[in-house]
This record gives sequence, structure tokens and C-alpha cells, in this order.
Amino acid sequence: MYPIDLLQSPFYLFNNVVSVLNSALLSRKVAPGAQPTLADFDVNIQTNTGFLPERPLPRLPEAYSSWENALTRAQEVLILGENIMEEDTQSRADGELWRLRIRELPVISINDLNTDKQLLRRAHKVLAFLVHFYVHSMPPDQTAGSVIIPRSLATPLLQVSAILRMAPVLTFADTVLWNWDLINPELPVTPENMRFGVELFSGTEDERNFWFGNARVEMLGVEILQLFNEYHSLPNVSDFASVCKINRLLTRISAVVRRIEEVMASMRELVDPSIFFWQVRPWFNGSASGPSKPSWVFEDGPDSSTLDLSGPSAGQSSVMHALDIFLDIDFKLQQRRCPAPSDANKRADVGFMERMRRYMPGLHRDYLSYLANTSRPVRELAKSTPAVKEAYNAAVSAVRKLRDSHIRIACLYVVSMSRSTAIPAGCPVFAMMRRMERQQNQGRSTGTGGNELSLLLKSNRDATARAAIKSS
Repeated sequence: MYPIDLLQSPFYLFNNVVSVLNSALLSRKVAPGAQPTLADFDVNIQTNTGFLPERPLPRLPEAYSSWENALTRAQEVLILGENIMEEDTQSRADGELWRLRIRELPVISINDLNTDKQLLRRAHKVLAFLVHFYVHSMPPDQTAGSVIIPRSLATPLLQVSAILRMAPVLTFADTVLWNWDLINPELPVTPENMRFGVELFSGTEDERNFWFGNARVEMLGVEILQLFNEYHSLPNVSDFASVCKINRLLTRISAVVRRIEEVMASMRELVDPSIFFWQVRPWFNGSASGPSKPSWVFEDGPDSSTLDLSGPSAGQSSVMHALDIFLDIDFKLQQRRCPAPSDANKRADVGFMERMRRYMPGLHRDYLSYLANTSRPVRELAKSTPAVKEAYNAAVSAVRKLRDSHIRIACLYVVSMSRSTAIPAGCPVFAMMRRMERQQNQGRSTGTGGNELSLLLKSNRDATARAAIKSS
């Protein structure tokens, strides 16, 4: 091959020039006017924490010590109620006494929390953990039909959630974004200087490592948010220099997504599937998140059917939602793209991802809306600009591969475990067999939100692939 063979043909170069000129229709000729800053959405790219706060509050003021003390005690004595057998009198007694004290607590006013978002976050996290400890520490014979969440927890949790504009249940924000502290406060915020899993249900290192893996994804996502910001800060997208920069931004996004995939794959070495499925995951379940799960009733609260109560899910990660919005992934199958959705795709819960946004802090949801309403969607730019199409498709392909990896992880940690007969350490044989029987009666494996897991994940993967721009 001669060196000249490596050069683009004059015809290809001409096409690129024309496409760059055409892309002016998608751009602003001048820099955008006054725009909200990322800080307005509680997004921190200067401190490299993204959707994580600069540092979570470690404890509420003394007026709320009864909540904090109850959470500390719960982590010391409570175990999963469905693992408690009749002869386990000590675990039953500890659980009954703890729940009795919760019911006897007064309803504490949140007036002193209203104006401080750090206090509100901590209050939501503590109260949500307490609610899940309260429900899931009950033996199965006490949870038939419905479980009443006592007003001492229900009232302040509903009030705090209304201010933060998020679901009154344990969420991804509580367990990942706000569930860490600095090892050395004098050093910068980096994954190496962060202790994750400050609050745990099972007390296992596997649970701590699970939260750590999710948090590492969020930290990697900060670079993605920075790249989005660079794209939207461009004065226009029509000149040759801008097109070159957009290609570099998309290439960097692809690289970050590949690193996220590596982090997800590495969790297999740190989180045992059996411990996760039997000892950790049951604590996440929200109200009626599966056929055999009891519904929750908030004492003095609204009808629970009007509330979002599914529990935490990776589908609530604002970073991943932002990435999907930026690339214009159509999970709801509203746009005509190739190939057409399969019958299995259509049977999946196509509204799941949109519904998961209601579990996010309201300001983060506002950021996603801001991102979705951009005047220069990158997919439309790539459709009209062949010079951008390859880099855009590469980014879409990286996200599709990430979702393929997620499917394999879900199969290992949820689908396979739901069919396993292996007896995990620390899980009583009788209780384990009883839970296996319930899983078999339910049929398909479900996510913490009660959705059919494999069908949903494959549908999301296929929707991602359909975003790729096909050749004319």
C-alpha cells in the first residue's frame, strides 16, 4: 500500500465539507445565552463528584438522635425476617423489641432540616434505611397482606421526600450517592480516599463492595458529564474545528463507557453472587415489588398506590440516564428505527427507565430535563454530518456492549441464583428452601422494582443498538 492510499478521496472530503455546512441548521451561530450552571442542578464537576455530594453529612443534629441511634442498633441486632426460624428466640426478641421502640417514637418535626439540603439528604437516608429494616426484619408470619409503617417513620419520610422531590423509599441515592465518607478529610475526594457502605443491611464486605462498585461507576461518570458540558458550551457545531472537537468528545465518551464496563465486570471478584442474592438483595425490596411481597401502608399517609415504593435500582443512576439522553436512546419505542422492536421488546416494561427518574433527587431530574431539551441533539447532528456519524455510532456501540455485560451480570447474580440449590453460608437451610419455593412459584426472575429482569435488560440493550445511524 502506498501512503497516498491512506488519504481520503476528494469526493469523500467534498461530502464532509458539504455535511459540515448543512449541520449549521442544528447549531447556534453565537454562544448560547444565559444558561443554568451544573451547580444549579446539584451536579459537581469541579470537585469531581458529579451527582455525589462533596461530602455527605455523617450524622443528624442531636434533636434527631433517636433516628440515628435506632439505625445504629438495627445494624447491630437485626437480621432478615425470612431467615428467622421458630426456635431462633433471640433474633425474634431483638427484632420485636427494636420495632416496638420504633412504634413508640414520637413524630419529630423536620422544621430544623428544611433549609439545609445536606440535612435533608441525611434524614432521607436514615429514615429510608429504618423503614427497610423495619419491614424486612419481620418474620414471614407477620407480613401477610400488608405492613404498616409507623407514623414515627412514615410522617417525616414523606415530608422530607416531598422537599427533595424524590420517592419515600430507599433509593440509589441513599445507598450509593450519599452512603460514603472520606477516609482522610485532608485529602481530595477520590475513590481511594472514600469509604463506601457507611450504612449496611447485612454487614458483609460483599454488600460494601457492591455499593463501592456502583459508586466507582458514578465517579467515572463525572468525566462524561464534563464532556457533555463541553459539547453544549460550543459556540456552534458547524465549523470544521467544532466537528473535530465533537468527534474527540464522542471518542472520549466511548473510552469512559469501556472503563465503566471494566468496573462492572470486576465486581465479580468482590461480590459473591450467593451472598448478594440471599443476604443482601432482599433488604432492597420495596412495597409489592414482587408477587409474594407485602404492600406497605404509611400510617397517617396517603394511599400507598399513589407513591413510588419499588426500592433502589441501578436504573436510578442519573449518570446512565444522562448518557442515554445525550445519545437519544429511545427506551419507550416511540421513534421509528431499525430494526423494528421484536415482540419480546414490546412485552418489556418500556416505561421503566422514565419511572426510575422519580426516585432521583428532584434537582438531578431537572438536570436530565435540561439535557433532553437541548437545541442541538448530537444524534441529529450525526445524521446530517457524516464526519460525526462514525464517532457517534462508536459511542452507541460502547453503551450497547455495556448493556450486554450488564445482562451477563444480572444473569449471574439474580437469574442463576434464583434457580440455585446451593446453600449460602449463614442462611438457615429451612429458610433458604422456603425462599426458593417462593421464587419458583413466582416464575420469572424480577428486579427490585418487580419487573421481569431479563426481558427488560434485553429490551434496553436492543433500544440502545437501534440508536446507531444506519448507512443510507
